[in-house]
Amino acid sequence: MAGPRGDTRGIVEAQELFARVHFRRREPAPALRPYLEHYWLIDWDLTQPYATHVVPHPSVNVVLQQYGDEAAWGEVAGVGLSLFTQKLEGRGRVCGVQFRPGGFRPFAPLRPVSDWTGQRVPVADVLPGADPETIRGILGPGTPGTPRTKGTSKAEEASEAAAEDARVAALDAFLLGLEPEADPQSLRAMRLVDLVRTDRTILRVAELAAAEGVSVRSLQRLFASYVGVGPKWVILRYRIHEALERAELAGGLDWAELAAELGYSDQAHLVRDFTATVGVPPTAYARPAP
Repeated sequence: MAGPRGDTRGIVEAQELFARVHFRRREPAPALRPYLEHYWLIDWDLTQPYATHVVPHPSVNVVLQQYGDEAAWGEVAGVGLSLFTQKLEGRGRVCGVQFRPGGFRPFAPLRPVSDWTGQRVPVADVLPGADPETIRGILGPGTPGTPRTKGTSKAEEASEAAAEDARVAALDAFLLGLEPEADPQSLRAMRLVDLVRTDRTILRVAELAAAEGVSVRSLQRLFASYVGVGPKWVILRYRIHEALERAELAGGLDWAELAAELGYSDQAHLVRDFTATVGVPPTAYARPAP
């Protein structure tokens, strides 16, 4: 793995978010990389509330968070089926773990990942050892807020960097302590989802099943147990992620051409999916603000 992903796929109006919060991704320890996409860290100190929106990946996340002076807490967020919206205000901090699609089951092997789909469950109910003290230790001491990036001394910058490194090390220690065991079916599910994400010629479940040499039904069972959603849902979600990113980055996008490129039967079908998922039509989303 060359490093954390640098794309903004799934983040609605990513540049608006990045202008308001301090967002970064960090790599986990080498032994965890087969299972994890990355850690994602957010700090903020806002004078006005801001709502962030995310079109979820087919991934389970562990989210440890603290808002202002409130007690720190954590949850396991199963694959989100709809647009996720979170209101941020005041000061806060989040340390998140994004698992690879198919990579969470080795950490919670007793239940299929579909049990967590669409759910947000206290982390201690799913992962042993995730007690309040552990969560506080990972998030770090003091009132959370956006680290200063301008006008700080080298000593202050070094202190902030060391505190962030300590949070990453604490996340590593917690997850390694769960002793995930390699599961061939988990590895298979991760490989197949990655194939869908990277091979844009795979546009239908039957094509993925044929490439793997299994029946559609077997593929559906594998995805339910290890990913949490079906292969059709994964294919459609990655289409919307690509359309969302292209809408944000490209001006004058030809939506009919993009619809054909993503395997839609026509532009209207893409518009329906995009609107249902993101909440606005693609042309309205891509239109520059006045």
